[in-house]
Amino acid sequence: MKNPIGIKDIAEMLGISVSTVSRAFRDTHDVNPTTRQKVLSLARELNFKPNKNAAALASGSTKNIGVVIPFITNYYFSTVISGIQEEAYEQDYNIILYVTNDSMAREQSLLENLSTSSLDGLLVSISSDSYINEHFERLMAKGLPIVFFDRVPNNIVASKVVQDDFAGAFQATRFLLENGANRIAHIAGPKDLKFTQQRLNGYIEALKQCNRPLEENLIVHSGFSQIHGSEDTTKLLALPQRPDAIFAANDRKAVGAILCIKKHNLRVGIDISVIGFTNDPICTVVEPNLTTIEEPAFDIGKRSCALLIRHIKIKTSKFRILYSLENWWFVIR
Repeated sequence: MKNPIGIKDIAEMLGISVSTVSRAFRDTHDVNPTTRQKVLSLARELNFKPNKNAAALASGSTKNIGVVIPFITNYYFSTVISGIQEEAYEQDYNIILYVTNDSMAREQSLLENLSTSSLDGLLVSISSDSYINEHFERLMAKGLPIVFFDRVPNNIVASKVVQDDFAGAFQATRFLLENGANRIAHIAGPKDLKFTQQRLNGYIEALKQCNRPLEENLIVHSGFSQIHGSEDTTKLLALPQRPDAIFAANDRKAVGAILCIKKHNLRVGIDISVIGFTNDPICTVVEPNLTTIEEPAFDIGKRSCALLIRHIKIKTSKFRILYSLENWWFVIR
């Protein structure tokens, strides 16, 4: 019986070393792209499939990436995961999902008990009440590459991928002003989150550029659920002079605002306008349909994963990169 084709045979056919063929299959950074393409083309022609487990053991790589997210049922994060998964698949990595249920205590416990030997790197979106970095810094000190995305910690030196929340919030607020609103409220997320601060700053800058006064009592901070949106709006409607428009930190809060407005026998879009942030499918379920700012969630996931794999392959955490995506557009309904 003829012996099966091996890496040594491919090396001899191409006149290169066995180690070069092995590195080409592992897509290491020190292999010439032309050489790698020749190896892969010949492997396909010979119907040769490298032993991935053996290659992983030889390189010290697990080909596993951990992904830590606050929610899995949330539309935004499910879309981010799709982007991560596509990039990981293209680069021959697996993802292992960890869900914190938006709890810092669970986030800490999860990371403190994480087996770093089973992962090549970690993608993290922090919980909304996360305000300490020690559990991340310990993992980074052990040499585990980490890239933060979307919800990123303020005071930690690491690569991060975020959308331009300032620009998105500015556009949302400006849209309301240009459509006749005068007193715009902002139902915001938790104060300590970086993107909450950026969206608040975008809202404030739009008011400033349109010569509208900033009224602190029109800014309400809370969580991201529909219930939070309803509770925030109840507070706003109880003011001596209620707002004529609401910019919500996300679509779930915006839907809560719409339901609360209707409960108080006010007309959405006439008595009080509402704009959201995300383009969650829930926007088309509520009546009237919600106008919103669409976030580049898929791109955030894909870019984050690509950046982490770059860290893994170069085997250094010395470079720090901040990607700020600006793919914003209105979804007007």
